[in-house]
Amino acid sequence: MQSIQNLTRESISLLQSLICIPSFSREEDNTALEIIRFLKEHHIAYQQKGNNIWCYNKFFDPDKPTILLNSHHDTVKPNSGYTRDPFLPAIEESKLYGLGSNDAGGCLVSLLAAFRYFNDSKDLKYNLCYAATAEEEVSGKNGIESILDDLGELDFAIVGEPTLLQLAIAERGLMVIDCEATGKAGHAARNEGENAIYKAIEDINWFRTFKFPKESTVFGPISMNVTIIEAGSQHNVIPASCKFTVDIRVTDAYSNEEVLAIVQEHISSQATARSTRLKPSSIPWNHPIVQAGLALGSKTYGSPTTSDQALLNIPSLKLGPGDSARSHMADEYIHLHEIEEGISFYIRILEHIIH
Repeated sequence: MQSIQNLTRESISLLQSLICIPSFSREEDNTALEIIRFLKEHHIAYQQKGNNIWCYNKFFDPDKPTILLNSHHDTVKPNSGYTRDPFLPAIEESKLYGLGSNDAGGCLVSLLAAFRYFNDSKDLKYNLCYAATAEEEVSGKNGIESILDDLGELDFAIVGEPTLLQLAIAERGLMVIDCEATGKAGHAARNEGENAIYKAIEDINWFRTFKFPKESTVFGPISMNVTIIEAGSQHNVIPASCKFTVDIRVTDAYSNEEVLAIVQEHISSQATARSTRLKPSSIPWNHPIVQAGLALGSKTYGSPTTSDQALLNIPSLKLGPGDSARSHMADEYIHLHEIEEGISFYIRILEHIIH
Protein backbone atom coordinates (compact mmCIF):
# COMPACT_ATOMS: atom_id res chain seq x y z
CA MET A 1 0.00 0.00 0.00
CA GLN A 2 1.24 3.46 -0.82
CA SER A 3 1.60 6.09 1.87
CA ILE A 4 -1.01 8.83 2.13
CA GLN A 5 1.76 11.37 1.47
CA ASN A 6 2.65 9.79 -1.89
CA LEU A 7 -1.00 9.39 -2.81
CA THR A 8 -1.59 13.05 -1.96
CA ARG A 9 1.34 14.23 -4.05
CA GLU A 10 0.23 12.20 -7.07
CA SER A 11 -3.40 13.25 -6.61
CA ILE A 12 -2.51 16.96 -6.57
CA SER A 13 -0.43 16.49 -9.70
CA LEU A 14 -3.33 14.73 -11.45
CA LEU A 15 -5.75 17.45 -10.38
CA GLN A 16 -3.42 20.11 -11.76
CA SER A 17 -3.35 18.29 -15.09
CA LEU A 18 -7.15 18.06 -15.15
CA ILE A 19 -7.58 21.76 -14.36
CA CYS A 20 -5.48 22.61 -17.43
CA ILE A 21 -7.99 20.82 -19.67
CA PRO A 22 -11.39 22.39 -20.40
CA SER A 23 -14.06 19.83 -19.50
CA PHE A 24 -17.43 21.51 -19.77
CA SER A 25 -20.39 19.16 -19.54
CA ARG A 26 -20.71 17.09 -22.72
CA GLU A 27 -17.18 18.19 -23.70
CA GLU A 28 -15.12 16.01 -21.36
CA ASP A 29 -13.24 14.01 -24.01
CA ASN A 30 -9.79 15.26 -23.06
CA THR A 31 -10.13 14.94 -19.29
CA ALA A 32 -11.33 11.40 -19.92
CA LEU A 33 -8.09 10.79 -21.82
CA GLU A 34 -6.05 12.26 -18.96
CA ILE A 35 -7.73 9.98 -16.42
CA ILE A 36 -7.07 7.00 -18.69
CA ARG A 37 -3.43 8.05 -19.03
CA PHE A 38 -3.12 8.11 -15.24
CA LEU A 39 -4.76 4.68 -14.85
CA LYS A 40 -2.45 3.18 -17.48
CA GLU A 41 0.59 4.73 -15.79
CA HIS A 42 -0.41 2.96 -12.57
CA HIS A 43 -1.30 -0.33 -14.31
CA ILE A 44 -5.00 -0.20 -13.48
CA ALA A 45 -7.33 -1.92 -15.95
CA TYR A 46 -10.27 0.25 -16.91
CA GLN A 47 -13.41 0.33 -19.01
CA GLN A 48 -14.84 3.27 -20.92
CA LYS A 49 -18.21 4.29 -22.32
CA GLY A 50 -18.44 7.74 -23.79
CA ASN A 51 -16.60 10.02 -21.37
CA ASN A 52 -17.22 7.72 -18.40
CA ILE A 53 -14.33 5.62 -17.09
CA TRP A 54 -14.53 2.95 -14.43
CA CYS A 55 -12.36 0.23 -12.90
CA TYR A 56 -12.53 -2.54 -10.31
CA ASN A 57 -10.08 -3.62 -7.63
CA LYS A 58 -7.49 -6.15 -8.76
CA PHE A 59 -8.91 -9.06 -6.76
CA PHE A 60 -12.55 -8.53 -7.67
CA ASP A 61 -14.74 -11.36 -6.35
CA PRO A 62 -18.18 -11.75 -7.96
CA ASP A 63 -19.47 -13.38 -4.78
CA LYS A 64 -18.82 -10.22 -2.75
CA PRO A 65 -20.89 -7.04 -2.66
CA THR A 66 -19.50 -3.98 -4.45
CA ILE A 67 -19.10 -0.39 -3.27
CA LEU A 68 -19.26 2.32 -5.92
CA LEU A 69 -16.82 5.23 -5.52
CA ASN A 70 -18.06 7.91 -7.90
CA SER A 71 -17.29 11.50 -8.76
CA HIS A 72 -17.47 13.62 -11.91
CA HIS A 73 -14.86 15.27 -14.11
CA ASP A 74 -17.06 17.76 -15.96
CA THR A 75 -17.32 21.39 -14.90
CA VAL A 76 -19.59 24.36 -15.39
CA LYS A 77 -18.30 27.19 -17.56
CA PRO A 78 -16.33 29.88 -15.70
CA ASN A 79 -18.48 32.83 -14.67
CA SER A 80 -17.73 36.44 -15.55
CA GLY A 81 -16.31 37.19 -12.11
CA TYR A 82 -13.06 35.28 -12.67
CA THR A 83 -9.92 37.34 -12.12
CA ARG A 84 -7.60 34.36 -12.76
CA ASP A 85 -7.13 32.07 -15.71
CA PRO A 86 -9.60 29.28 -14.83
CA PHE A 87 -7.38 26.72 -16.55
CA LEU A 88 -4.17 27.70 -14.76
CA PRO A 89 -3.64 25.38 -11.73
CA ALA A 90 -1.78 27.90 -9.59
CA ILE A 91 -0.83 27.09 -5.99
CA GLU A 92 -0.74 30.09 -3.66
CA GLU A 93 -0.81 30.06 0.13
CA SER A 94 -1.51 26.31 0.08
CA LYS A 95 -4.56 26.76 -2.13
CA LEU A 96 -4.89 25.14 -5.54
CA TYR A 97 -6.82 27.46 -7.85
CA GLY A 98 -8.62 26.47 -11.02
CA LEU A 99 -11.98 25.60 -12.52
CA GLY A 100 -13.18 22.29 -11.10
CA SER A 101 -10.59 22.22 -8.31
CA ASN A 102 -13.29 22.15 -5.63
CA ASP A 103 -16.24 20.85 -7.63
CA ALA A 104 -15.43 18.10 -7.88
CA GLY A 105 -11.76 17.62 -8.75
CA GLY A 106 -10.61 17.28 -5.17
CA CYS A 107 -13.15 14.53 -4.57
CA LEU A 108 -12.42 12.85 -7.90
CA VAL A 109 -8.69 12.44 -7.25
CA SER A 110 -9.11 11.67 -3.55
CA LEU A 111 -11.54 8.83 -4.23
CA LEU A 112 -9.15 7.48 -6.86
CA ALA A 113 -6.33 7.61 -4.31
CA ALA A 114 -8.44 5.65 -1.81
CA PHE A 115 -9.27 3.11 -4.53
CA ARG A 116 -5.57 2.73 -5.31
CA TYR A 117 -4.77 2.32 -1.61
CA PHE A 118 -6.94 -0.81 -1.45
CA ASN A 119 -6.47 -2.02 -5.03
CA ASP A 120 -3.89 -4.71 -4.27
CA SER A 121 -5.58 -6.05 -1.12
CA LYS A 122 -6.77 -9.65 -1.28
CA ASP A 123 -8.82 -9.85 1.90
CA LEU A 124 -11.49 -7.20 1.35
CA LYS A 125 -15.09 -7.92 2.37
CA TYR A 126 -16.31 -5.71 -0.47
CA ASN A 127 -15.25 -5.11 -4.04
CA LEU A 128 -14.51 -1.54 -5.04
CA CYS A 129 -15.65 0.10 -8.27
CA TYR A 130 -14.24 3.53 -9.04
CA ALA A 131 -16.13 5.57 -11.65
CA ALA A 132 -15.14 8.98 -13.04
CA THR A 133 -18.24 10.15 -14.84
CA ALA A 134 -19.44 12.89 -17.18
CA GLU A 135 -22.31 15.36 -17.52
CA GLU A 136 -23.03 15.66 -13.79
CA GLU A 137 -23.38 19.42 -13.93
CA VAL A 138 -26.23 19.16 -16.43
CA SER A 139 -27.70 15.87 -15.13
CA GLY A 140 -27.03 14.53 -18.62
CA LYS A 141 -28.22 11.17 -19.85
CA ASN A 142 -24.71 10.26 -21.07
CA GLY A 143 -23.25 10.46 -17.58
CA ILE A 144 -23.49 7.93 -14.76
CA GLU A 145 -27.01 6.96 -15.75
CA SER A 146 -25.68 5.56 -19.03
CA ILE A 147 -23.30 3.08 -17.36
CA LEU A 148 -25.29 1.79 -14.39
CA ASP A 149 -26.16 -1.45 -16.18
CA ASP A 150 -22.50 -1.88 -17.17
CA LEU A 151 -21.26 -1.51 -13.60
CA GLY A 152 -23.08 -4.60 -12.39
CA GLU A 153 -24.79 -5.09 -9.06
CA LEU A 154 -23.83 -2.44 -6.52
CA ASP A 155 -24.47 -2.50 -2.79
CA PHE A 156 -24.11 1.21 -2.02
CA ALA A 157 -22.17 4.25 -3.16
CA ILE A 158 -19.97 7.04 -1.92
CA VAL A 159 -20.57 10.03 -4.20
CA GLY A 160 -17.67 12.47 -4.15
CA GLU A 161 -18.90 16.04 -3.78
CA PRO A 162 -17.49 18.81 -1.58
CA THR A 163 -19.12 18.43 1.86
CA LEU A 164 -16.29 19.53 4.20
CA LEU A 165 -16.06 15.78 4.94
CA GLN A 166 -19.45 15.83 6.62
CA LEU A 167 -21.97 13.09 5.82
CA ALA A 168 -24.77 14.11 3.48
CA ILE A 169 -27.18 11.24 4.22
CA ALA A 170 -30.02 12.70 2.15
CA GLU A 171 -30.35 14.90 -0.90
CA ARG A 172 -33.37 16.75 -2.20
CA GLY A 173 -34.70 15.72 -5.57
CA LEU A 174 -35.73 18.21 -8.23
CA MET A 175 -38.86 18.21 -10.33
CA VAL A 176 -39.89 21.07 -12.60
CA ILE A 177 -43.58 21.15 -13.54
CA ASP A 178 -45.07 23.14 -16.39
CA CYS A 179 -48.71 24.06 -15.80
CA GLU A 180 -51.38 25.56 -18.05
CA ALA A 181 -54.74 26.95 -17.02
CA THR A 182 -57.19 27.24 -19.88
CA GLY A 183 -60.14 29.58 -20.27
CA LYS A 184 -61.96 31.24 -23.13
CA ALA A 185 -60.90 34.34 -25.00
CA GLY A 186 -63.18 37.37 -25.13
CA HIS A 187 -63.31 41.18 -25.28
CA ALA A 188 -62.28 42.78 -21.99
CA ALA A 189 -64.63 45.73 -22.43
CA ARG A 190 -67.66 43.43 -22.52
CA ASN A 191 -66.38 41.04 -19.80
CA GLU A 192 -66.62 38.20 -22.27
CA GLY A 193 -64.81 34.89 -22.04
CA GLU A 194 -63.28 33.01 -19.15
CA ASN A 195 -60.07 34.46 -17.73
CA ALA A 196 -57.34 31.81 -17.55
CA ILE A 197 -55.22 34.07 -15.29
CA TYR A 198 -57.85 33.90 -12.55
CA LYS A 199 -57.91 30.11 -12.80
CA ALA A 200 -54.13 30.01 -12.60
CA ILE A 201 -54.12 32.27 -9.53
CA GLU A 202 -56.22 29.72 -7.63
CA ASP A 203 -53.73 26.98 -8.47
CA ILE A 204 -50.74 29.20 -7.70
CA ASN A 205 -52.21 29.89 -4.27
CA TRP A 206 -52.52 26.14 -3.78
CA PHE A 207 -48.81 25.69 -4.49
CA ARG A 208 -48.05 28.51 -2.04
CA THR A 209 -50.10 27.13 0.85
CA PHE A 210 -50.32 23.33 0.47
CA LYS A 211 -48.60 21.22 3.12
CA PHE A 212 -47.79 17.62 2.27
CA PRO A 213 -48.92 15.23 5.03
CA LYS A 214 -45.51 13.57 5.38
CA GLU A 215 -42.33 15.46 6.20
CA SER A 216 -38.71 14.36 5.93
CA THR A 217 -36.90 13.88 9.22
CA VAL A 218 -33.85 15.44 7.58
CA PHE A 219 -35.31 18.26 5.46
CA GLY A 220 -38.77 18.93 6.84
CA PRO A 221 -41.44 19.88 4.27
CA ILE A 222 -41.27 19.76 0.49
CA SER A 223 -40.57 23.14 -1.10
CA MET A 224 -42.70 24.34 -4.04
CA ASN A 225 -42.20 27.71 -5.74
CA VAL A 226 -43.83 29.22 -8.81
CA THR A 227 -40.95 30.76 -10.74
CA ILE A 228 -42.28 31.69 -14.22
CA ILE A 229 -45.68 32.92 -15.41
CA GLU A 230 -46.82 33.77 -18.95
CA ALA A 231 -50.25 34.94 -20.12
CA GLY A 232 -52.06 37.41 -22.33
CA SER A 233 -51.51 38.93 -25.75
CA GLN A 234 -52.87 42.48 -25.42
CA HIS A 235 -54.64 44.63 -22.85
CA ASN A 236 -58.20 44.29 -24.19
CA VAL A 237 -58.30 40.50 -24.72
CA ILE A 238 -59.33 38.09 -21.98
CA PRO A 239 -56.57 35.44 -22.02
CA ALA A 240 -57.54 31.89 -22.88
CA SER A 241 -54.31 30.45 -21.52
CA CYS A 242 -52.03 31.09 -18.57
CA LYS A 243 -48.83 29.07 -18.30
CA PHE A 244 -46.67 28.89 -15.21
CA THR A 245 -43.70 26.86 -14.02
CA VAL A 246 -43.18 25.35 -10.58
CA ASP A 247 -39.83 24.38 -9.04
CA ILE A 248 -40.35 21.51 -6.56
CA ARG A 249 -37.59 20.28 -4.25
CA VAL A 250 -38.72 16.80 -3.29
CA THR A 251 -37.59 15.22 -0.03
CA ASP A 252 -37.02 11.58 0.83
CA ALA A 253 -40.57 11.43 2.26
CA TYR A 254 -42.02 11.07 -1.25
CA SER A 255 -41.04 9.92 -4.71
CA ASN A 256 -41.25 12.39 -7.59
CA GLU A 257 -44.10 10.38 -9.07
CA GLU A 258 -46.08 10.56 -5.82
CA VAL A 259 -45.66 14.34 -5.64
CA LEU A 260 -46.74 14.76 -9.25
CA ALA A 261 -49.88 12.68 -8.63
CA ILE A 262 -50.80 14.81 -5.60
CA VAL A 263 -50.32 18.01 -7.61
CA GLN A 264 -52.48 16.75 -10.48
CA GLU A 265 -55.19 15.71 -8.03
CA HIS A 266 -55.44 19.16 -6.40
CA ILE A 267 -55.14 21.71 -9.22
CA SER A 268 -57.38 22.41 -12.22
CA SER A 269 -54.50 23.39 -14.52
CA GLN A 270 -52.85 20.75 -16.66
CA ALA A 271 -49.55 19.82 -14.96
CA THR A 272 -46.71 18.09 -16.79
CA ALA A 273 -43.35 17.19 -15.27
CA ARG A 274 -40.36 17.93 -17.49
CA SER A 275 -38.68 14.90 -15.92
CA THR A 276 -38.91 12.68 -12.85
CA ARG A 277 -35.29 11.48 -13.19
CA LEU A 278 -33.76 13.63 -10.45
CA LYS A 279 -34.99 11.64 -7.49
CA PRO A 280 -34.58 12.44 -3.81
CA SER A 281 -32.02 10.11 -2.27
CA SER A 282 -31.03 8.93 1.17
CA ILE A 283 -29.12 6.34 3.11
CA PRO A 284 -30.27 4.99 6.49
CA TRP A 285 -28.71 6.62 9.51
CA ASN A 286 -27.78 3.16 10.82
CA HIS A 287 -26.05 2.06 7.59
CA PRO A 288 -22.51 0.78 8.32
CA ILE A 289 -20.85 3.47 6.17
CA VAL A 290 -22.74 6.23 7.98
CA GLN A 291 -21.89 4.73 11.36
CA ALA A 292 -18.24 4.53 10.30
CA GLY A 293 -18.27 8.22 9.43
CA LEU A 294 -19.88 9.14 12.73
CA ALA A 295 -17.23 7.12 14.56
CA LEU A 296 -14.61 9.25 12.80
CA GLY A 297 -16.20 12.43 14.12
CA SER A 298 -18.28 13.58 11.16
CA LYS A 299 -21.85 14.79 11.43
CA THR A 300 -24.84 14.03 9.25
CA TYR A 301 -26.91 16.55 7.32
CA GLY A 302 -29.28 16.86 4.39
CA SER A 303 -27.93 18.37 1.19
CA PRO A 304 -30.07 20.92 -0.67
CA THR A 305 -28.02 20.58 -3.87
CA THR A 306 -28.51 17.96 -6.56
CA SER A 307 -25.78 15.54 -7.63
CA ASP A 308 -25.45 12.18 -9.38
CA GLN A 309 -27.03 10.65 -6.28
CA ALA A 310 -30.33 11.61 -7.88
CA LEU A 311 -29.69 9.08 -10.66
CA LEU A 312 -28.62 6.16 -8.46
CA ASN A 313 -31.04 3.44 -7.40
CA ILE A 314 -28.96 2.28 -4.43
CA PRO A 315 -28.24 3.80 -1.00
CA SER A 316 -25.62 6.52 -1.38
CA LEU A 317 -23.61 8.81 0.86
CA LYS A 318 -22.43 12.17 -0.46
CA LEU A 319 -19.03 12.92 1.04
CA GLY A 320 -15.87 14.70 0.06
CA PRO A 321 -13.18 17.32 0.63
CA GLY A 322 -13.83 20.92 -0.28
CA ASP A 323 -16.71 23.25 0.45
CA SER A 324 -19.95 23.33 -1.53
CA ALA A 325 -20.04 27.10 -0.99
CA ARG A 326 -17.02 27.39 -3.32
CA SER A 327 -18.68 25.43 -6.13
CA HIS A 328 -19.27 27.49 -9.28
CA MET A 329 -17.71 30.57 -7.66
CA ALA A 330 -15.21 32.83 -9.40
CA ASP A 331 -11.55 31.95 -8.75
CA GLU A 332 -12.51 28.51 -7.45
CA TYR A 333 -9.97 26.79 -5.22
CA ILE A 334 -9.37 23.92 -2.83
CA HIS A 335 -6.93 23.84 0.07
CA LEU A 336 -4.12 21.33 -0.41
CA HIS A 337 -4.62 20.02 3.10
CA GLU A 338 -8.25 19.25 2.19
CA ILE A 339 -7.08 16.81 -0.47
CA GLU A 340 -4.79 15.00 1.97
CA GLU A 341 -7.52 14.95 4.60
CA GLY A 342 -10.01 13.72 2.01
CA ILE A 343 -7.79 10.82 0.98
CA SER A 344 -7.18 9.90 4.60
CA PHE A 345 -10.86 10.11 5.50
CA TYR A 346 -12.00 8.02 2.54
CA ILE A 347 -9.45 5.37 3.46
CA ARG A 348 -10.40 5.35 7.13
CA ILE A 349 -14.15 5.22 6.52
CA LEU A 350 -13.72 2.33 4.08
CA GLU A 351 -11.40 0.48 6.47
CA HIS A 352 -14.23 0.31 8.99
CA ILE A 353 -16.28 -1.93 6.75
CA ILE A 354 -14.08 -3.67 4.16
CA HIS A 355 -11.52 -5.35 6.44
